Amino acid sequence: MKILIVEDQKKVAGFLKKGLQEEGWDVTAAARGEQALHLLNTETFDVITLDILLPGIDGLEVLRLMREQGDDTPVLLLTARDAVPDRVTGLKSGADDYLVKPFAFEELLARLQALTRRKKIYHPQILKAADLTLNSENHTVIRGSREIILSPIEFRLLEFFLQNRNHVLSRLTIEEAVWDTDDGQESNVVDVYVNHLRKKIDHPFKRPLIKTVRGFGYKLDAGEDNEI
Repeated sequence: MKILIVEDQKKVAGFLKKGLQEEGWDVTAAARGEQALHLLNTETFDVITLDILLPGIDGLEVLRLMREQGDDTPVLLLTARDAVPDRVTGLKSGADDYLVKPFAFEELLARLQALTRRKKIYHPQILKAADLTLNSENHTVIRGSREIILSPIEFRLLEFFLQNRNHVLSRLTIEEAVWDTDDGQESNVVDVYVNHLRKKIDHPFKRPLIKTVRGFGYKLDAGEDNEI
């Protein structure tokens, strides 16, 4: 599991990173809200722990911007604020769970595992970007008024792009998600199928959706934010 820890207190961040790595998690840490937003635009995570009181952009603003951009990654708020109104505000801002400091690591781990299970179970039926719509229930793809026929792999690839729209995805991340591999070796299979997909959903239309980000990978540009 890949987790982003957004925490400005070095002691707390170090404690979380060490404990989660010992449990086999792939951990990335950020100390500021701006850094977290940059990471969220360049990588994908299974879950996020987010402190509210951060220097610069605070945790609630990070959360608001995430949800505005269509990022539904589960978020566990970690904060010293324990009043009921603070918890309500956090949950209404888009958080999936709330844990007050100080906390037991075992409880944190259990909550994170529950959030990642919930993420796996939930699959949106309708995914959209610009004039493109994908229905994951009946496996149809429509752009504008035209229905597009995709192979099963092309469909899974497009679905993954839409689930992470406006995020830059590395070739390895795409391959591991779409082809369900975990050998850590990057191949050219992603490039081949991205080209297949482009011929069907981009080339017949004026505006391309799938963008190549040199040195990083690919991004489905839904037109909801600025280019990186």
